[in-house]
Amino acid sequence: GHRGAVRSVSFSPDGRWLASGGLDKTVRVWEVETGNTVRSRSGAREVSAVSFSGDGRWLAWASWDGTVRLAHAGTGEVQRTLRGHTGEVLALAFSPDSRWLASGSWDDTMRLWEAATGRPLRVLKGHKDYVPTLAFSPDGRWLASGSADTTVKIWEVASGAELWTLSRHSGVVYAVAFSPDGRWLASGGWDRTIRLWEVATGREYRTLEGHEAQVSALAFSP
Repeated sequence: GHRGAVRSVSFSPDGRWLASGGLDKTVRVWEVETGNTVRSRSGAREVSAVSFSGDGRWLAWASWDGTVRLAHAGTGEVQRTLRGHTGEVLALAFSPDSRWLASGSWDDTMRLWEAATGRPLRVLKGHKDYVPTLAFSPDGRWLASGSADTTVKIWEVASGAELWTLSRHSGVVYAVAFSPDGRWLASGGWDRTIRLWEVATGREYRTLEGHEAQVSALAFSP
């Protein structure tokens, strides 16, 4: 159904629906069992990220126009448009309790929003280049960000304080993921490596090598 590259996909918590967004400026919601498109929305600019909230209430998508849109997951109706970034929005992540939505942008910043109201909580600054990947820790206490400045940062959500800057990559960091127990953070990127970090200390635990191209996605087993 898409007529351009698909940039992002996200399953609903119950596994019934799959959302996708891409460079054809559309967001589609698919019924997993049948493969049919049940909903489609088009915008003025390309869609770079889509994400269902963990409680299944919201579907968010990010656009190259610098906005984030929050829609009711059941109806697809846009409830609010979040504005504040001054560059393309590249990454989205909901907190595990679905209270907060984080966005990362070409403007080198991350923003935290209250999902229920669209109220901005804070702006996180510290990266020196664009931010293409974000992840919350399983307990919602920490937010990890990867950047084109080759660093990974871990932030305390409640205060916005920076806990660690992890600096062993030599290229853009395209993916970050916390382990289910929150003890480890994995990062991967342009340098073709995956690095495992101990969250409590910021210590690099292991480097995984062998890919012949950039690493753009990561996942831990349950």
